Amino acid sequence: MAISGRGSQDIAASIEREIARGDLHAGTALPPIRDLAGDLGVNANTVAAAYRLLRDRGLVETGGRRGTRVRGRPAGQPRETEAGRVPPGTRDAANGNPDPRLLPDLGAALAAVARRRTGHHPLYGDPPTDPGLLETAHAVFAADGVPAGHLTVTAGALDGIERLLRSSLRPGDAVAVEDPGWPALYDMVAGLGFKRLGVPVDDDGMEPGGLTAALRAGARAVLLTSRAQNPTGAALSAERAGLLRAALAPHPDVLTVEDDHGFGFTAQPFNGVHGATERWAVVRSVAKGYGPDLRLAMVAGDAVTVDRVRVLLQAGAGWISRVLQEAFVEVWRHGGVVPGEVAHDYDERRGALIDRLAGLGIAARGRSGVNVWVPVADEAATVAALLARGWAVAPGRRFRLESAPGIRVTVSALDIADMPRLATDIAAAARPSRPAV
Repeated sequence: MAISGRGSQDIAASIEREIARGDLHAGTALPPIRDLAGDLGVNANTVAAAYRLLRDRGLVETGGRRGTRVRGRPAGQPRETEAGRVPPGTRDAANGNPDPRLLPDLGAALAAVARRRTGHHPLYGDPPTDPGLLETAHAVFAADGVPAGHLTVTAGALDGIERLLRSSLRPGDAVAVEDPGWPALYDMVAGLGFKRLGVPVDDDGMEPGGLTAALRAGARAVLLTSRAQNPTGAALSAERAGLLRAALAPHPDVLTVEDDHGFGFTAQPFNGVHGATERWAVVRSVAKGYGPDLRLAMVAGDAVTVDRVRVLLQAGAGWISRVLQEAFVEVWRHGGVVPGEVAHDYDERRGALIDRLAGLGIAARGRSGVNVWVPVADEAATVAALLARGWAVAPGRRFRLESAPGIRVTVSALDIADMPRLATDIAAAARPSRPAV
């Protein structure tokens, strides 16, 4: 491999060019730091800094004894690519999608929108947000005590979070993110040129000590999930939210962004940190509860933060489809989704798998949502062994920065009857193999 450069930026840029050209393929190991430093005639710290830059950009991953390798899924690759590689006849517990059986039928809602639009087409210059959606957003935020005096709409959670970060930070700024966390968010943060500071997550959400460390390290923004966290199913408890608010209070200029990933499909109550700093936003996507094709998220926040997002939207796309906005309002008002029933269904499936695994000596996690996080010693071996047994699961490396290995198991395409065999197969696949005598 033709790596060159004297400074960390130049070395990182050289490796990035090799990856972009395809000369460094996914999974390729980069030279050990000391070896490359010797070849280039630079200090080992310079190469280490270059590798950190590449990791922060989402191009490489560090795997302990495996060293630093080119990521299996580069940041620019579609999020669905790995999840789509499920051999015929294999049960898919990897893709992270909601259960289509629990999503509303959008046909009736779209038909109602079309009937109301007979002879009328919204045009350029019309208000970008449907009044009915504003009314609905006020109601759903107010029900959980989130101030809703300033609202906007974005094309899903990731679009909203990207606009929030772009409008408030500069390249090079540090962002505190959950670890384990959402790979698409990792990629987006890195792609925008921000430095990722991983904060450990337990069943109650971000750990206060880790958040304090990230803030002391210079985090200018904090991204956290309120409930149904991907991949661990964590849900922020009231007590944990209070501790996080206390950690944030001495940093009033830090932007807090709460991704309420569980909106519409989890029974866990919403607990938040909004208002702990002067700059804040709560993002509620409808994707998991109402369907991924409803590319829509409601964003509440302080006046300055929300206005900056509006400005970015007006400077680009202009508005989010009014058809989608009106369709969601139609489904919401006519009870197309009953969140409590959906949550109960997912809770039963997750609980059945977690209980079975516990009986086999495996402490899996998953308080809410559609995912169960299973700690394992060797992700690759476990995933391969499960695939041989007819199950596709997601390797934890996609969801981790520095946290311990694991696999993510999505229960939405499975039924309770599947859980005994799945748990048995996970236990067998995760069990370390004994060396031959």
